[in-house]
Amino acid sequence: MKLPFKRLITLVAGTALAGLVQAADLKEIRIAVPDLTAGTQHSGGGVVDVLRQQQIFEKAFADQGIKIQWNFFKGAGPVINEAFANGQVDLAYLGDLAAIIGKSNGLDTRLLSASARGVKHYLGVVPGSGIKTLQDLKGKRVAVFRGTASQLSFDSALASQGLSEKDLKVINLDFNAAVAALAAKQIDATWGSSGLSALQAKGLAEIPLSTKDLGDAGSIQSVLVGSGKFVDEHPEAVATLLKAQQQAVQWLTDDNNKQAYIQLVSGLASYPPVILTNDLQDQKLSEIFPSTLDPVFLAKLQDKVDLASQQRLIRKPFQVSDWVAPKLAAAGI
Repeated sequence: MKLPFKRLITLVAGTALAGLVQAADLKEIRIAVPDLTAGTQHSGGGVVDVLRQQQIFEKAFADQGIKIQWNFFKGAGPVINEAFANGQVDLAYLGDLAAIIGKSNGLDTRLLSASARGVKHYLGVVPGSGIKTLQDLKGKRVAVFRGTASQLSFDSALASQGLSEKDLKVINLDFNAAVAALAAKQIDATWGSSGLSALQAKGLAEIPLSTKDLGDAGSIQSVLVGSGKFVDEHPEAVATLLKAQQQAVQWLTDDNNKQAYIQLVSGLASYPPVILTNDLQDQKLSEIFPSTLDPVFLAKLQDKVDLASQQRLIRKPFQVSDWVAPKLAAAGI
């Protein structure tokens, strides 16, 4: 049935007006980030720390009177997914598994941008344990932070050696608890980020291998996702945010800024600069931090979805291509 012309014009005008009202109603943008700091300040590493230091988002929305609210979560991905479910955040920078779990469990999120790729993880073990390979972990007590990118990283690393979590005694501990347990020899090993080298420097841990030694099996990808409601109601704000993010990405992917980046993150996270220096010594920032959702990145993310399904970390696999917000994603900027 065709609508009368006047009624059609009224509907179109009403829809446009509703969009303007929604844009005008936007007072703040709530962004969630896993807190990686060991001190009193907040750090999300990567593009997050650059964005905050340079106040890029704040400046981009200042003329519209829109505030940026950064929310840092020690509980990492699992807690951020809860915040999404409760409508408490609009956007989040997440590691691959947490974002995948949220989407698989029915959270209406949209994939907007890559935020990191090829991030290394390490095996930390008790000194003198004799553990040199992943095969040596059979039957051992290994701490992993479940529901985070670290778990999927570990499962990917194990799978590359024909192993799975069933071959070990996996204990669910957050990053700080795992470090404390390893130092106290309450566990045999843990799988985590470059922060484990701080224990190594104190003689409280050995690091026999990293994802780099496994041909990058287990390396982590990170993403920026937005709630479907926010993305649908405020597409102009999301587009502005993604465009502004490129300023940080351009600075971050300039390898001349590597030392400045190391000092920035180390200062915020309260880690000795040598930790990040060693972590990045064989990598270029220009390889880690491009924001584009290019075919290679999306294919690796799909591999992560498939692996999470195989390992029963998620119930419902999905196509990453259906997750991308095509008109707003970084790939379209």
